Amino acid sequence: MPSIFTKIIQREIPAQIIAEDEKCIAFLDVNPLRPGHTLVIPKLEIDRFFDLDPELLAHLMRFAQQVSYALEKAVECKKIGVAVIGLEVPHAHVHLIPIQKVSDMDFSQPKLTVAQEELSQLSQKIRQFMNA
Repeated sequence: MPSIFTKIIQREIPAQIIAEDEKCIAFLDVNPLRPGHTLVIPKLEIDRFFDLDPELLAHLMRFAQQVSYALEKAVECKKIGVAVIGLEVPHAHVHLIPIQKVSDMDFSQPKLTVAQEELSQLSQKIRQFMNA
């Protein structure tokens, strides 16, 4: 059964996509820890992050790096936090989270509820900084 992320890749489920190439895609988390919380995933559905082929893993991290630059310009923050947890969805993914303090990356805290219009506006803002 395809993961929810695979359904996003195949456009079966809508998402606020920030960037995409032949191997990876980045989109806003619909239940973020912080505004701008972004998920970066390989298009190939592999559950465990470190089971990714070394070349795909390197590509994914370079792709995430580019997304992080745009994210940092679009969302006020001290840094972009990075987390690989992988318990929520059986599809390897990286969390990019704009943070002011360490506790902003506490996954046990309640997630934010964000209106689709807000997510849409934010994704447009972030996309403006991609390749800029």
